[in-house]
Formats: sequence, C-alpha cells, structure tokens
Amino acid sequence: MIAYHDHEWGVPLHDDRALFELLCLEGAQAGLSWETVLRKRDRYRSLFKNFDPAAVARITPAGVEKILADPGIIRNRAKVESVVANAKALLKVRKEFGSFDGYIWGFADGKRATKRRSTANIPSSTPESEAMSRDLRARGFRFVGPTICYAFMQAVGMVNDHLASCFRSRS
Repeated sequence: MIAYHDHEWGVPLHDDRALFELLCLEGAQAGLSWETVLRKRDRYRSLFKNFDPAAVARITPAGVEKILADPGIIRNRAKVESVVANAKALLKVRKEFGSFDGYIWGFADGKRATKRRSTANIPSSTPESEAMSRDLRARGFRFVGPTICYAFMQAVGMVNDHLASCFRSRS
C-alpha cells in the first residue's frame, strides 16, 4: 500500500489504457478493500489483456467463463462482465471524443482539483463524481457509481486528496 500511495495514487494520469485499468479495478473493489484488489492486479492484467480496451472488448462469453474460474481475481460475474462492457463503452467514447482521457478529464474541467482536507472530512462522492457516474452509466459503463467514480478521480489525480502534511500533496 505504501508503494502504491507513494508512486501511483493521486498522480495525474492521462493514458487511456491505464485510466481504463483503474476504472475497472475501482469497480472490482466495490465492497472490498483496495489492498485486496492491488494484490490481484497482476492477475487482472494477465486475464484482461493488460487492459487494452480493444482486446478486452473482444472477450467472448466463453472467455468470461474462463476468467471466472481463475482464483487469482475477484470472481464476481457482474464485476467481470462489467470489464468487457466497459471496454466496449470506452471504444465508443473514443470515437466521440478522440480519447478516453479527454472525455474523463472533462469532469474536472481538464485541471486537477485540490481538496487537501483532514481524513475526517474527505467525502465519498462529490457533485463531479455524481455527474461522471450519470454520464458513464448513460454510455453503458457499469460499476461506476458516484463513490467508485470519486475513488477513481482520487486515484488518477483528478482530485488531490493527499493531506497537506503528505509529501505527495505538492506533486
């Protein structure tokens, strides 16, 4: 968890593949700990073709069954099927907006919001994450509720929720 915090969490991210990966992993985390998902991330990458959206969109129902049989991931059918659905939805977003990055960062007006608060008052969702959730759902994305979207916004650096005392707060 320390390495993830120190090198990844909250660092502005603009790579479509990496953004897709984190959106899917945040969905897989629903109801579980982030530590559980991080321990399984390498297996997710292997099974979901390194989160290449075009490759994931081609996973067949038989492929989903093989993935569900793998004990190295969270074997929840709805969550696994959501990764394939999200890949298909992402490809449509790319056609409309040119990139997933351009689309998704639009919910932050293209810039990073600074929230630096105490841990006692970090919200579970914001108006921006609620708007993102609504729009993603309308476009066919799944496991993208407002709380998941806010966690995603934190993870990809759209929001800086590092505390002022943290060395990452200024990066």
